[in-house]
Amino acid sequence: MTTHHTAAPSTRPVPPVAGSARWSILQCLLDLLVPVRCAGCGVAGSSWCPTCQPLLAAPHAVHRAALARGPAAYALGEYRAAARSALLAYKERGRLDLADPFGARLAATVPLLPRAGPAADGVWWLVPVPSRRAAARRRGGEHVRRLAGRCAAHLAVAGWPAVVAAGLRLGRGVVDAVGLDAAGRAANLAGRVRLRPAGLPPPGTPVVLLDDVITTGATAAACVSALRSAGIPVAAVVALLSAGGRGAPSREGRSR
Repeated sequence: MTTHHTAAPSTRPVPPVAGSARWSILQCLLDLLVPVRCAGCGVAGSSWCPTCQPLLAAPHAVHRAALARGPAAYALGEYRAAARSALLAYKERGRLDLADPFGARLAATVPLLPRAGPAADGVWWLVPVPSRRAAARRRGGEHVRRLAGRCAAHLAVAGWPAVVAAGLRLGRGVVDAVGLDAAGRAANLAGRVRLRPAGLPPPGTPVVLLDDVITTGATAAACVSALRSAGIPVAAVVALLSAGGRGAPSREGRSR
């Protein structure tokens, strides 16, 4: 039985979609110089090991009051134990190598979503939830946007054309959500999710909103509202993890 603990940060580069012989050779050399460890349990050999992979399995529905009038929301796992450790390693500790396996899991899920589908031209439009500017600078970029990019790449390999529509941003005044309850999170975002018109698809184009964790649902709800104001319907919300179970929001904070 594997003992789970938080793995050390890695400076390994984000890999491309599998299939490149050149990348395979480079990966072997990197494994010799900097042995990679699973960000979930710490076992050597891969960034996200076979033992931990089932923690991001079939999507489950996530029910939150903030999303009661919105699209259906789904998550691939629960924000606890090894899955939580891995997400925090990716988000806060420089484990950018996790973007590819996490993006692959999102890509395997998106085409299976009920009542969601690509646009009329067959293209999936993926909208990442935005980060605060300060957080993005600290992390070396917007972490959900990076996941969306890997998801789109894997969808394309599977024969599904996909576009990342980074059409949302957070305005001034949004603070770190850690410690805020559902009402506080909603107030924190009220009127502060702004549109980037150049990054949006044409009005009427259905999109899938991607997030890392659904906690109270306030962030997703604010993003859905902003997109609707531009005439863009959100077919579904998909996150890697849900915090606090499938029905009730968690009081445990997480940084946007």
